[in-house]
Amino acid sequence: MILSIESSCDDSAIAITDIETKELIFHKKISQELEHSVYGGVVPELAARLHAEALPKILEECEPYFKDLKAVAVTSSPGLAVTLVEGVTMAKAVAISLNIPLIGVNHLIGHIYSLFIEKETKFPCTVLLVSGGHTQVMQVESLENIETVAKSMDDSFGESFDKVAKMMGLGYPGGPLIQELAKDGDRKKHNFTIPLSQSPLIAFSYSGLKNAVRLAVEKAENENEYKDIAASFEHIATAHLTQKLKKYFKTNPPQRFAIVGGASANLYLRSQIEELLKPHGAELLLSELKYCSDNAAMIGRVAIEMYEKGMFTELKNIDVSPKSKV
Repeated sequence: MILSIESSCDDSAIAITDIETKELIFHKKISQELEHSVYGGVVPELAARLHAEALPKILEECEPYFKDLKAVAVTSSPGLAVTLVEGVTMAKAVAISLNIPLIGVNHLIGHIYSLFIEKETKFPCTVLLVSGGHTQVMQVESLENIETVAKSMDDSFGESFDKVAKMMGLGYPGGPLIQELAKDGDRKKHNFTIPLSQSPLIAFSYSGLKNAVRLAVEKAENENEYKDIAASFEHIATAHLTQKLKKYFKTNPPQRFAIVGGASANLYLRSQIEELLKPHGAELLLSELKYCSDNAAMIGRVAIEMYEKGMFTELKNIDVSPKSKV
């Protein structure tokens, strides 16, 4: 079995996964959403302090499995440096005390493997990662062959939802709140411009759209108008993704396509991607909704493959990094 730890942002999570069967034996996550909601976003120092309290409590519940552990895996990049340190410090302590190898895992690769929790992998695959920190398209051939073909030039898809929700005073996280508000809104009420629509670049940008929404919120005469703003924003934010993917598909038609990351839980995005893939007859892979957001089960699933390939990390060499090489 492998014990895996996730602390890249505001979710404290630990999982235990069977190496041979890939069965998820144990998984527990403690969310910090309530504590951060009053600030409209994640406060790194607060998140680190809450990890320091939550992770040891979860680890205590894993003690019965210690004798069967073959390795400990932990998210080491990317993420908030102060929160990554909490998980890595715990992982090193477990590795030393149990005399088992350590596996440092890239959080973004973890999101890719959220598709395959308790399942076999399906590669090659074109992957759209949409989260609070990242928006990028990757061509995935295998664990060791991942190419990023497009990414955001500024704000991410998920981050833009959080910021729009904050503008409206809705709270945090913004994704589910905007999605709910948009249900009863008119998606064509506000004619926001699709970012980079005239640009040949296969890239993403949400700063301009975010500013246009801010102006619309400031002009709104009452909060009843927010539902139309939310619906129009969600529509354009998603249209931006599908427009750039359509351009990419002209030279790289997909056979298998996946959406991962916390914002992949957005139902409107899922429906629009389904429509986009129909002409290509491509298979759409989606994570279970409970595994879309940050979790330790996905880190454990990557770790199984890394364990089998002998991809261990020396204790003295593991370090945290807010940036990713993927």
